[in-house]
Formats: sequence, structure tokens, C-alpha cells
Amino acid sequence: MGSLKSEEELEQMEEDASKEAILYVNGSRKVLPDGLAHVTLLEYLRGIGLTGTKLGCGEGGCGACTVMVSHYNKSLSKCSHYAINACLAPLYSVEGMHVITVEGLGNRVHGLHPVQESLARAHGSQCGFCTPGFIMSMYALLRSSESSPSEEKIDECLSGNLCRCTGYRPILDAFHVFAKTDDSLYGPQPSSSSVGESNFVCPSTGKPCSCRSGSLVDSETTRESICCGQKYEAISYSKVDGKLFTDKEFIFPPELLLRKMSYLSLSGFSGLKWYRPLRLKQVLELKSRYPDAKLLVGNTEVGIEMRLKRMHYPVLISTMHVPELNVLNVKDDGVEIGAAVRLSDLLTVFRKVVTERAYHETSTCKAFIEQLKWFAGTQIKNVASVGGNICTASPISDLNPLWMASRAKFRVIDSKGNLRIVSAENFFLGYRKVDLASGEILLSVFLPWSRKLEYVKEFKQAHRRDDDIAIVNAGMRVFLEKKDGDLVVADASIVYGGVAPLSVAARQTKEFLIGKTWNQELLQGALKVLRSDIIIKEDAPGGMVEFRRSLTLSFFFKFFLWVSHEMDGMDGMRSIKEEIPLSQLSAIKPLQRPSVIGCQDYEIVKRGIAVGSPEVHLSSRLQVTGEAEYADDTPLPPNGLNAALVLSRKPHARIISIDASGVKSSPGFAGIFLANDIPGKNKVGPVIYDEEVFASEFVSCVGQAIGIVVADTQENAKLAARKVHVEYEELPAVLSIEDAIKAKSFHPNTEKFLGKGDVDLCFQSGECYKVIQGEVQVGGQEHFYLEPHSTVIWTVDGGNEVHMVSSTQAPQKHQKYVCDVLGLPMSKVVCRTKRIGGGFGGKETRSANLAAAASVPSYLLNRPVKITLDRDIDMMTTGQRHSFLGKYKVGFTKEGKVLALDLEIYNNAGNSLDLSLSILERAMFHSDNVYEIPNIRINGAVCFTNFPSNTAFRGFGGPQGMLIAENWIQRIAVELKKSPEEIREMNFQGEGSLLHYGHQLQHCTLDQLWNALKGSCNFLNARKEADQFNLQNRWKKRGVAMVPTKFGISFTTKLLNQAGALVHVYTDGTVLVTHGGVEMGQGLHTKVAQVAASSFNIPLSSVFISDTSTDKVPNASPTAASASSDMYGAAVLDACEQIKARMEPIASQKNFSSFAELARACYAERIDLSAHGFHIVPEIGFDWKMGKGNPFRYFTYGGAYAEVELDTLTGDFHTTAANVFLDLGYSINPAIDVGQIEGAFVQGLGWVALEELKWGDAAHKWIPPGCLYTCGPGSYKIPSVNDVPLKFSVSLLKGHPNVKAIHSSKAVGEPPFFLASSVFFAIKDAIIAARADAGFTDWFPLDNPATPERIRMACLDEFTAPFIGSNFRPKLSV
Repeated sequence: MGSLKSEEELEQMEEDASKEAILYVNGSRKVLPDGLAHVTLLEYLRGIGLTGTKLGCGEGGCGACTVMVSHYNKSLSKCSHYAINACLAPLYSVEGMHVITVEGLGNRVHGLHPVQESLARAHGSQCGFCTPGFIMSMYALLRSSESSPSEEKIDECLSGNLCRCTGYRPILDAFHVFAKTDDSLYGPQPSSSSVGESNFVCPSTGKPCSCRSGSLVDSETTRESICCGQKYEAISYSKVDGKLFTDKEFIFPPELLLRKMSYLSLSGFSGLKWYRPLRLKQVLELKSRYPDAKLLVGNTEVGIEMRLKRMHYPVLISTMHVPELNVLNVKDDGVEIGAAVRLSDLLTVFRKVVTERAYHETSTCKAFIEQLKWFAGTQIKNVASVGGNICTASPISDLNPLWMASRAKFRVIDSKGNLRIVSAENFFLGYRKVDLASGEILLSVFLPWSRKLEYVKEFKQAHRRDDDIAIVNAGMRVFLEKKDGDLVVADASIVYGGVAPLSVAARQTKEFLIGKTWNQELLQGALKVLRSDIIIKEDAPGGMVEFRRSLTLSFFFKFFLWVSHEMDGMDGMRSIKEEIPLSQLSAIKPLQRPSVIGCQDYEIVKRGIAVGSPEVHLSSRLQVTGEAEYADDTPLPPNGLNAALVLSRKPHARIISIDASGVKSSPGFAGIFLANDIPGKNKVGPVIYDEEVFASEFVSCVGQAIGIVVADTQENAKLAARKVHVEYEELPAVLSIEDAIKAKSFHPNTEKFLGKGDVDLCFQSGECYKVIQGEVQVGGQEHFYLEPHSTVIWTVDGGNEVHMVSSTQAPQKHQKYVCDVLGLPMSKVVCRTKRIGGGFGGKETRSANLAAAASVPSYLLNRPVKITLDRDIDMMTTGQRHSFLGKYKVGFTKEGKVLALDLEIYNNAGNSLDLSLSILERAMFHSDNVYEIPNIRINGAVCFTNFPSNTAFRGFGGPQGMLIAENWIQRIAVELKKSPEEIREMNFQGEGSLLHYGHQLQHCTLDQLWNALKGSCNFLNARKEADQFNLQNRWKKRGVAMVPTKFGISFTTKLLNQAGALVHVYTDGTVLVTHGGVEMGQGLHTKVAQVAASSFNIPLSSVFISDTSTDKVPNASPTAASASSDMYGAAVLDACEQIKARMEPIASQKNFSSFAELARACYAERIDLSAHGFHIVPEIGFDWKMGKGNPFRYFTYGGAYAEVELDTLTGDFHTTAANVFLDLGYSINPAIDVGQIEGAFVQGLGWVALEELKWGDAAHKWIPPGCLYTCGPGSYKIPSVNDVPLKFSVSLLKGHPNVKAIHSSKAVGEPPFFLASSVFFAIKDAIIAARADAGFTDWFPLDNPATPERIRMACLDEFTAPFIGSNFRPKLSV
């Protein structure tokens, strides 16, 4: 080999490089200019107007930016189609390829693609922001599959996509139809306009072929051929001929097919150089010229380092197209894997090898297959390379422990072509440090086949199974020899990740194992050695030290059992399995995860033409095509500016000075604005004005806005903001509820009291069989709406008016904040919201601060300004669900009847009041859940802490109050040795019950609902089966639980319970409705349109809901409290009835053939066809001085059953079944209501079992004080497709109309959320069974979220005993 003769040769090559870099997007040719090496594919696509591809996180963790890339592989002579994350892909990495975005599949005008149509029809899109990403993941799978994919493959292809609204079940249902082999039910029949067989162009090769011949129903037809055609044909919806879909797939552009790949040498911002060599020689020469250059394939690590860690790499070398680095050869002695081989290709080869080679040879391959399955989302695996993962040398790499354990050899080459071989075990030198000298690169990996009696196994435990980084992982190998009828260890390798700064081999354990007989004695001895071999320091980054230590032992124990099981029945060998009880083998029994089965049971009670009908979401067809617009999709005019905030880096400090001198020379800089630049007031707030728009003298949390910078691009604005230097004088910070209680740090006038009866007398009277006391810590939760906060704001008439488009649940708050900050009257400020990509309470108040900040530069410079927060900044600065602390004392009888409750309840408000007092009040109202408590005393207080202000989140304090109640209910059950369900039932409230705040229950359906739930899940039988399973399995346990809920419907602040609407009837018979509510995926606009359609007796398609705007409906309340359908539905109905009353005299004169004819007749008679409707919620009000009143109009009742199975050795669990019942009266739209229930349940499951916020506090000293560690999808885990209950049933109680709301319906948004606590208590039930096996039967606390750490450490056994006592409680940020 040898190096190039000279640098001149390289320079010549650069000159010869293609003069024109090109890319095809949706069939359209694009020339890529030089200078864009810093630009991602996502930025480019959105810049050219393809805004269907969304920015959700910027780190490849949510899938909202998924697109499909196609390129022609000349060596294989075929096209590859695969999904990638556009937010990570450098623009030049897809040069010479064809990118297909959601806009390229189908659209509203020309027809939808079958994937789009299926998702829209199945109610699989709610807010719609994540929808294009799901569509593209599924589409890429179909394009790349030669036959119908299995349901398992479909589930796997969605592992890199997150949804916060739907709960995933309808998405899975929509896509599983493509696993069927008979397409007649799902696809269109060939249309008469289709091209003939002879001139059909195959989408895979771009050449004429006959793959489309025959009926589309033919099960042999490949997926590509199902919806091919020559041109878009406008196909309107018609029930007669069934033409529903667009009839075309994009072919692979013939130019790209014939074009020769060329060497690229391009540049980017700030001197960035981008090279794409095509031969190994070129790579080596570049590496010798630029020793510090970064080699990359998918940019999945380098991209995150550059964006999130602010690392600067001036030279990037893309090795994607270097043949020598892409070898994948299956040889007689093993597999040779090029360093640039993509992980998805590696997985494909391993899967093929396993079916073709001897069983004993592929033990290593099987371990890699299993580890790669959980490695990351499909989009990441499609581009991430083997070498990139190895050389990143992450201490938690999933693959490096396996390379080390499986005797892999790494081939390293230098710029002179010299080769050397390094064993994987010796390659990793330290934290992200490997054995590569300057100028050397990893060429390939050689993985030998495993030998007879050699066993290799992978292990991994993460917060979430799908697409998550490991807490601890391992690769283990043992090679055994036969000796005198025994099996003796000849060689072994035990390697762990997540326990040290690098993947580390347990060398003492290896030495101990070699030469020993494989038996129980070996196991016990090895476990003992392991404890001293793998040491994790107390202050280790990442925390969870005890959990990580216990996993090292659990993994080895599992490995021992697995090997013993694998070699069972071997000729002439004593069976080791005989020494192992059958119940122990549960440790290695994998859960056979079937596809999710959903069941929805409801009755349809029609009211007029539309109300009661399960209609699809009105925007669903726009959302599945990417045509639905969100705030960040609003194009900026040519003179528009982008903004970025200057944020505090200290939790509590005095600002000494702000130095902005370095900012002014920053590229594209247009201005910086601080507190003294604000033309109006600097103080804002939804209830009291206690927040500064820009901090003036003190900062009270990390992430508080100090100022705002504007520049020509978003990247330039962020760069400039980082150059502002702030000097601080640090002050003491309050960083937990306990700290606040000790320091008496409460927000002023927030201490509240509710009560009835005499609690003290009851405790002293001797009536109580027992009085117990304890405390419950309730964890917070990030909203994780897929669309980050965004506002576009501009002036009109030179600043006389200000208009904005915002992603908010409360346009009126945006209007008010901007008016106050600019000193303008409200009549001159307009806020519009078309739809938002999820809100859940997080965009009720916090979004207004952002609009207020952006309004300052827009107003002062008289230029449009856009601000969209990056995901990490959004999570760090905009607040979460409040964490709570409840201190209870409960007295009860011998039977379990609750007699008295004394409760102190605190919430963590953060650095401003926001809505925290109202959230505390609702928690206090719901602290009884559904239980009759004769004597009750609740004292509450709102804690001031130095964290960003916490805010509204679905349930608004109610779930926290109810979770505290269910904790003490469960404890009573343990004390009395009864089931919690028995205690719950005997304490139920009923018709006429008087609550602790004076509200008397009416129309209470709790008993009917509970009995229906109990019958549907056959609870007693389920309990018996779980007990039986637990007797037979030591290391797997099942738990079951049933939990009820009662959720009060209304804003607890009386003045907010009002709603306005504007209805116009046009002379063509169509109706335009505008109301004060915001569509955020909950189907509000759809339900309101159904109300209007039924009122006028016209088709639903004749009603259009316009965007929500403060100049159409003034003084609107936030879209919150689950009450919007009730309120805005009633307001619209009021307006419709007014118009109908005016029309009546004309309508009574003759029979009109249509509503349009009637409208024209009324117009001719000069009748006003426009009306303003209004509604106030009657009979509500609460007096806090008296502690009595009716804060709620009515209650929504619900109940849920859950069954879980957990692995007690790792803390991993599956929800095997969930059965949810809700009383929703006569539903206006049962399909939308079911979607709300499923979405709320899965979001609630995240709160109780997955999503943990980790702040820099006393519990997490490895995080800087006041900083949020879990500030993106990489570290904060919301539920994924893999977390959906395997059997997921939703039922609506039948035959119980609600007399207190429109069309006898009930509110649905928040009530189901708490029902996910059934999963939490089922987990606790399973842990109780595990602890009983170890001899522990006492009550124990379990905090939410019940993460793997909390579950594992509560399941006490011999593997936790060396590290913790029985009262150990993992740390939680509260």
C-alpha cells in the first residue's frame, strides 16, 4: 500500500473533485453550493420550504425529523432505502443520494399514500407533530422490504420514534395492516390510468421492469409495487370506486444511477472543512495532513458533541463510501467487519449467519444481535458505524464489552499503510481514549466464530428498553473443556460497561474462573471475587452506585444459569441443571413479547348528524402529509431575525456585571437587549407579577433569562448569546422541598387549610385500631411535548400594532404579557395559534415569557423576530410537573375503614409562583381520591426553591394528591394483611357523600364502574394466577392492581369558567367557527365542529374551524382543566342557536332543498348570519376562608386494572395487561375520547415508572448545583412503542348520561392520567412477592417513578445484601 507521493497529488485530487455537488429531494434535482458543511439535512430541507420534517430534539432521539434516503450500491447492484434522522445528518453526507420527505409521499390535493391514509383513519395522529416521522419510518421499512414485514419488524422500525399524545396503540394498529399478506383489504385496486407492464419504471432500480404485473392483491408482489404509477392523479374521496390513495412512488433518479461518485472537498462556517474520500489511500493522506480530523459515517456521536457539548472539530472526513472500510466478509474462521460498516448492515449479516452456520459457532453473533436490537433507534443504526462506536470509547458503549469478551481483533493502519493488530481487550486505554496513534485509523474488526463449549452472552440494563443508553452493560464469555465427566473453565472473559471511565474486564474474576469446575461452588466463589474486582466509587458520575454494583452480580448470576441451561443434556456430562431448582431458571427466561393487542368498547349515542360519531381528527389528513403548519413552520420575511436567550448559569446569585463586548463582532449579530431596554414593565406573571422578563439584579435559578440576542440565523443568534459574559456573586440556594421546609422558604400567602370532623379527637379516642404515619415523595415530570416552544412576532404600521403566531395554550396570556412589556394597550396586540404540537399544561403560562422576551427586539428594531427553543433549553428553563412531599398520619379500624387523615402537603414551585398555588389547591381537593374519610385535616404550602418555575401539567396537582392517598391505602392493606383492593372498596364514597370541602356528590357512578372493571378483568382469577406464577418463579414476579379515580371538572379559579365563540354562516351553506380554545391534539376543534354540524344539521365537512386568535374571541381562558369541550362546545351551540332562531321565520315558509339554499334566502332577506356565543359554567364557586363550596361542576370517574411482570434481578418490567374504564357520559366523539384515555394512560405510565428528573441537588452531587441533568431524550426517557401494555383495553361506561354538560358528555383530557398508577401498584405488588421470598414482609416505601433502580433495590436478595440494608431508599429530586 504506501502513502500518496505528495500533498500535490491530494491537492490535484481536490481540484478534480466534482464541480457540482447534487442531491435529489422528492424527485427534484438540487445543486448544493460550497460553504454548507455546518448545515444539517434538516436545516436544509426546512430552509427550502419542506417543513413537514420537524425539529423535535436535535439529537436523533425523537424521530420527528425522520426522512428516507435512497442510494445506489454499485457493488451489490441494487438500491438501498433506509430511514435516517435529518437533524444529525450533515447535508453533504447525502450528496449523490435521493431524499424522500413526507411531502413526497402524498398530499391532500393529489391523494394520500396508503401509509398516510391508514394512520389518519386509525386515529393515529393527535397533535400531529411526530406524525411525519412515524410515516417516514414505516415508509422506509416498506420500501426496503422484499416481502411484507412482520409485526415485530414494524414495531422495531418505530423504536426510534416518540409520540407523547396517542399512547402508540392506534399507530401500531394502523401500521400492522402492512404485515398482512393479502392487501385487498388495505390497498387500492389498480386504476385504469396505470401504465402498462412494458413501460413501468421500478422504484428500486429506476429501470423498466415487470414487477408490477398482476393484481395488487397478489401476495407475492413486493411492497414497492403496491402503490406505483407514473404521475400524481388527483383522487378525491369516493365511497363508490374506493380510489383513496395517490398512485405513485418516486423512482430512484436515473442520473444518480449512472453518476460516478466523486471525491468531495467542501467548506462550512468558521473554517470547517468537509472531505469525502473514495479510497483508503485518500483517507490516510487526509489523516496524515489533519491528525486531529474526525472520521465519521453517520455523525451520530460527532454531531451531538458539536451541538450539545460545543466541541469544535475543524476537519470532518466522511468515510461512508470508502470500499476498504466497508468490507463485510464471512470467512471460515470468523467475520471481517470494516470500520465504516453500518450497524444495521452488521445486524443483517449476523442474522443471516445464524441461520447458515453451525449452532455452536454463532454464540457471539447471537449476543451481538440481541444487543444491537436494543442499541438505539432504527434511524441511528442505519447510519452509525462499527468503527465510530468503537473509537468513541464510551464507558457505556453496548458493543465494546462484547468485542472485548468475544476475542475480537482490531486491525489498525497508519498513513504509510503499516498494519498492526490489537486485541479488543487492550484497545481501550481510558475515558474516551483508545490505542490509536496520531495518523492511525481503525481499518476493520475480526470477530472469530465461537467454539464448541464456548458461550457468549450480552447484558444491558437501561431506564427504558428501546433506544436508551445503558446504566450497566456486559459481555461475558466462557470456554469449557470436558475433564473426568465435569466441565472445567479453560478460558473466560467478563467485561462490564457503565462501572468505570472505560469498558473494564474483571481480571481477578477471570483468573478465579480458569481451571475451576462449572458448578454452584464456582458461582458462589466468582460472585465473591466480583465484589472486590469491580469497584464503583461512591461519587461516581451518573449516581445509582448501589444499583450498578448489584447489576454486576445479577448479570454474572444470569450468565451462570444461562450457560448451565445451554449445555444441559450434553453427552456423558453430569447435568448442572439438576443442581438448579426450576424456579431459579426464571432468571434467564425471556419474556415472549407479542404484538400489542388493543380493544376499545363503547356505545355510539348520536345527537343529530355528527355528535356522538367516532369521527377522525379534522386535521389528521394534513398531519399525515406534513401539510399541517405549526409556529416554527411560519416563514420569516427577508428582514426577519432569529433570537436566542442569554441564560443564567447559577441557581442563586447577584449579577455583578454583563459584558457583551464580544457579541457585537459575532457573525450576523443584530442586537442584544437586557432589562434596561424594556420599554414597558419588566415584571410579569399569570397570577402575581413576581417574574422578571430579564433578570436585572439577581438570578434565582439556572436558566433564568438575563437578556436576548438577535441575529440573521438561529445558529448565529445562539453563538452570539454564548459570547455574553456574566459575572456573578453566588448566594445560598434552596434545592429541595426539605431544604425549603427547613429554611421556611415558602411563597407569600400560599399556606392553605381544608378539613372536616375532629382529627385529633379521633386519634385520641381509641376508635382507631392503628394509627400509622409516613411520608410520600412524588417525583416531577417533563412535559416533553414534541414541538418545542416557538413564537414569531412582528410589528405592523411601524410598531403601532404587534402581531404574533405562537405555540401556546393561552393566546390571551401572550397578548397580555407583550402589552405589559411593550407598554401597549391590548387592543393593539394580536396573538394567533393554528395548532400546537402538544402542550399538556406546559404551554399555558411558560410560553408567554418567551413571547414577551422576543417582543422587545421586534418592537425596538421594528423587524420580525422568531424564537424557537432547542430541546435542552426548553427542558432546562420552562418548568415541569411539580414534585410533591406528603406527610400523612392515618387512623383506621381492624376491618380497614379509614377514620381519620392528617396530611401535610408541599409542592416545589421553583423561583416564581406561576400556577403553583392553584396546583396545590387541586392536590388538596383530590387528597381523598374516592375515599370516605369522616375526619380529615389537610395543610398545604407552596415551596420557593431555586429551580425554574414549575407549572401546569395534565392533572394539575390532582394526580399527586391521589397518589399520596393510594400510598397510605396500600400501607393499611399491608398492616392488616388484606388486599389493597379490599381496603379501597370498603372505603368508597357514594351518592350523596359530603367531601372535605363541602361538595356533595351527585350522579356518582363509581360502584357501577368498579364492578364493570372487576368483571372485565376477572380480578380474582388474575390474582390467583399471579400468586401461582410467583410460587413457581424465583426471579420473575407478577403483580396485579386495581385503582379508582375521581377527577373534578372546572377551573378552580371561578372567573376562568367562561367561553366565547364566533360563528359565521356563508351563502354556500358552509360554516366558519372561531372559538377561544386551542387545538393541541386533543380533538377540541373536531368536537366543536361536530356540535355545530349537528346544530345546523349539515355534514361535518361543511364546518371549518379557524385558528384561535385574540382579535376574534377576546379574553379567552387558557385551554386547560379538561373543560374546553364543555365550555367552547356550549358557546358554539349558543351562537348556532341564535342564528337558527333568526333563520326560523324564513325556514318555516317552505321546504328548502339544502342548507345553502336556506342561507341564501336569509341573506336575501338581510338576516344576520353571524353570531357571538357565550357560556359560563353554572353553580360553581369556592370560599377558601370558609373552606366550603362547589369548586367543580361534576366529576369524571374511572378505574384501571394493570398486570406487570418484572425481572427482580435487573428491575426491568413489562406491563402485560391494562384495562381502563371511564364514565364519559354520552361521548361527543368516542374515538377521540378513547385516544385521549390511551394517551393519558401511557403518559401517566411514564410518570409512575420511567421518567425521572435529575437535578443538581444534595441527592445528585455529581450534577452542578441547580442544573438539570435530564434535559433531552438521551437522558430523559418517555415511554416508547415498547412500553405499551401488551393487552390494552379501554371501555366507556354505558348508559350514564351526564346532565351537567353539553350533549350529556363528560370531560376526558386529565381524568385517565392517574389511572396509570395501577401499573405502579402492580409493580409494588410484584416487589412484595419478591421480598417475601427473601423473608421480608414489612411495608416499604416505593417512590415514583418506579425506575429499574427503584424496583431492583426494593427486591432484596443475596445480590443486593452486600451493598444495602433493608430500608434503603434510592435518591430522588423532590
